[in-house]
Amino acid sequence: MSCDFGQTIERRGTCCYKWDRYPEDVLPLPVADMDFVSPEPVLRALHQRVDHGVFGYTDAPQALYDVIRERLDTLYGWEVAAEEILFLPGVVVGFNLACHAVGEPGDAVLVQPPVYGPFLSAPGSARRALQCAEVQQSGDRYEVDFDAFEAAITDRTRTFILCNPHNPVGRVYERGELEHMAEICLRHDVVICSDEIHCDLLFSGHEHIPIASLAPEVAQRTITLMAPSKTFNIAGLKCSFAVIQDEALRERYRAAHAGLVSGVNLFGYAAALAAYSEGQEWLLQVLAYLEGNRDLLRDYVARELPGIEMVVPEGTYLAWLDCRAAGIPGRPGAFFLEAARVALNEGAAFGPGGEGFVRLNFACTRALLQEALERMKGALQRAKGSG
Repeated sequence: MSCDFGQTIERRGTCCYKWDRYPEDVLPLPVADMDFVSPEPVLRALHQRVDHGVFGYTDAPQALYDVIRERLDTLYGWEVAAEEILFLPGVVVGFNLACHAVGEPGDAVLVQPPVYGPFLSAPGSARRALQCAEVQQSGDRYEVDFDAFEAAITDRTRTFILCNPHNPVGRVYERGELEHMAEICLRHDVVICSDEIHCDLLFSGHEHIPIASLAPEVAQRTITLMAPSKTFNIAGLKCSFAVIQDEALRERYRAAHAGLVSGVNLFGYAAALAAYSEGQEWLLQVLAYLEGNRDLLRDYVARELPGIEMVVPEGTYLAWLDCRAAGIPGRPGAFFLEAARVALNEGAAFGPGGEGFVRLNFACTRALLQEALERMKGALQRAKGSG
């Protein structure tokens, strides 16, 4: 199977959140989905499900439990029972449920900004306080300030929402870092909710370690959230899952969504099973293409975009660009949208530490990425010339 990721797929006019919200002269590189056709086995499985012609209420197929369990064991040496897997219509739903399930109104939830926006709003939706321990840039990557991390925990902190790989800074945390965070959380009786949705999107030299796989005592205090959605570009089908190995925690979590959260739809189940069962070759090819895009972006930023710096992501297909020294008037996202007709995510939306940054999604054709970068270069040159 050879995949053509350089093929342009017309997404405008398809109710596409990423493309249809902007005028036709704008190149959109914000929302975290890929501009690539999903794996052929996924398309085939969906066609077969449509051809069946009956779309009634559906349970998760046993084969999907089996393939997830096998995958976790093969990749991470992590043994999970079928009853410890709960299917959800999205990872954002998953960590919002964790905020409701653990503790009481008035308690607190710890996050590590700059981080994906829904992390910042989830505690308040559950009437919990938001606590922040910023990740800090250290040389060519971001790291956890463990003293600040522990200092942010109070006697009301009940939950820590971990993002690994981290969105937007692209860190893939190493074993020692995960062990240190887990040790602090266990000592303070804090439940870990680990969003690992980007766990399959890793670049050369990096490996993902689920924090729950570190030790049985960590697993008993952890809610792990995963999904095939980012990996295989099937986010619109809304199939994710939580792994919760402690029975009491699992029942609290299940009770939090009773009557409020729907199950996964039958197309989501079909796509997830096909992706996990037969999508590995596609994944290897898309990772190679993404790594090429990442390296092109890294080199272009260093060579052609003076005043902008980029910490090279270890995972995800998201780049975190520091525009603070570029002399951009106002917010950089607004500047590039207006002056370059390139849509990016405004860094301030990711909380403390995000001001002056933008997030760029490079899961697009190389030609589109090149054009967007050239537009950004031209906008910077014009701004300097007019200044």
